[in-house]
Amino acid sequence: MMTASLSMPLVSSLRRLFRNKAILIGAIILAVVLVAAVLAPWVAPYAPNKLSIVNKLKAPSLAHVFGTDEFGRDIFSRAIYAGRISLLVSLGVVCISTVLGVILGVAAGFFRKLDAPISRLLDAMMSFPDILLAIALVAALGPSLTTVILALGITYAPRLARIVRGSTLVLRELPYIEAAVAMGLPTWQILTRHVLLNLASPILVQATFVFASAMLAEASLSFLGVGVSTDMPTWGTMLASGREYMNNAPWLMVFPGLAIVFSVLALQLLGDGLRDLVDPRLAKES
Repeated sequence: MMTASLSMPLVSSLRRLFRNKAILIGAIILAVVLVAAVLAPWVAPYAPNKLSIVNKLKAPSLAHVFGTDEFGRDIFSRAIYAGRISLLVSLGVVCISTVLGVILGVAAGFFRKLDAPISRLLDAMMSFPDILLAIALVAALGPSLTTVILALGITYAPRLARIVRGSTLVLRELPYIEAAVAMGLPTWQILTRHVLLNLASPILVQATFVFASAMLAEASLSFLGVGVSTDMPTWGTMLASGREYMNNAPWLMVFPGLAIVFSVLALQLLGDGLRDLVDPRLAKES
């Protein structure tokens, strides 16, 4: 009976979650991308770097669904493997930016003396365009997969920090937080039990948008030649290599571009849907 009673709120929450069309559509698209990326060795018909000069620049066909590139490599296979890199980078960026953003945001919102210096730091970082700041960090640290994740994680941390700071400022003024402080509870206990738990929803929503932005930024860095190693297929490098053949072989850019568009669209739909659930007023206004 206890198991059944505990499962009811979960089932109700899931129904409410997937009743939102934006979340449902976004989740389906993202699930397809995720499954294809995870099962790439079984889904992809060819190795991503298998060369075949005889088959170079072949148009889409039954043998090569998305066609081939200038080296005869199967674009469908490369697009699937590229999805693994994009998802890995985006997930790493979300983890780093969330940790940094929560630390800076809670520190600025809860400790009054730290608010001004941290806010100035965040303002300074956000004054630069995201892609420009990421390029500068990658140039300083050296191009690699780890560097790209770290650079983008630092770049998007201020976004989360500003959201967390604003929410923490509101929470700090609530009666039960003031009562906990007056009772002399340890600061770490107040933060973990009362503040961080109430920050979960806005953090989740913002992290979804950061995931989409990170995916787009990784593709941009790879397109500009300052992203991950060229040995790894990424949607950005596929777009970059296809520029020279856009007139004669447009499929070199069309399919990687569509992969980026649909992946980012799915994440944006998820973020919008989650935001509407967290703050129903936004749903009514829209």
